[in-house]
Amino acid sequence: MTAHFVPVLGPDAIREALERKCGHLDVPLMGIAPVERWDEEPFRPWVPGEFRPRGIYPEARSVIVIGIPVELPALETSPSIFYRETYNTVNRLLDDSAYRIATMLGEMGHPSIFVPRDGYGGLDVLRDRPTAFFSHRHAAYLAGLGTFGVNNMLLTPRYGPRVRFTSILTTAELPPDPVMTGELCTRCMRCARSCPAEAIEEGEYPATLTRKDRCTEHNIGLASRYISPCGICIKVCPVGEDRDLYQRPDAGMYSRADRYPEHHRAWEHVRAHGGRRDGKSF
Repeated sequence: MTAHFVPVLGPDAIREALERKCGHLDVPLMGIAPVERWDEEPFRPWVPGEFRPRGIYPEARSVIVIGIPVELPALETSPSIFYRETYNTVNRLLDDSAYRIATMLGEMGHPSIFVPRDGYGGLDVLRDRPTAFFSHRHAAYLAGLGTFGVNNMLLTPRYGPRVRFTSILTTAELPPDPVMTGELCTRCMRCARSCPAEAIEEGEYPATLTRKDRCTEHNIGLASRYISPCGICIKVCPVGEDRDLYQRPDAGMYSRADRYPEHHRAWEHVRAHGGRRDGKSF
């Protein structure tokens, strides 16, 4: 039997391999945090011990977080089948990419596991117990990918809150990224004013300002019409270079049909197909 040769790479070389892998997988965001950062509790409330990386994989030394953006023009049609399918596609790509990265690290001699992007069976489960077993948003924060906004979403410089994350827990000790300093959230409160479920309440940042029960119930209703998730709070956020990429600098455009008639007609066209309204197809 031929012995399996595992190349011995240093931490910097492993990181370079990870960056190349993300490039091949079209994953634009990657950050790394040592597991000890979860013990520092940068603000309250913080992640309980059993929800931290070593509470899930005791051998973990580092957490790699990857992010894939949700395309703004698809999100702008929300709630719609277009955004629903885009959201699901991003989720599939995240899980596939994270699995492949974990496998690559294992082949390098560093056992690793990926954490699926959600971690709950469905919205009805989330309604009864509104927590997943691991928070990718907090992992992304500790990996230097962004800061929290008042809607309790992680904002990134490139995509604002319009990005989905997943994580890889690895036994490799890797060079970490610095936690982002300063704030990206402008406190414009568009997310709170635009939320159809009135789930975002003003309070002392960075406490949790979102009424998860209201958000979940609203999305359960949308799911029955095949047009979940909602996505309104991340659609209206002014933060993110993607707004310039798609020529959407005015985050107030979603309430201004008089100034943006072509856009509003396009969004209404998409919303009128592929889902249900009041129990009827539309």
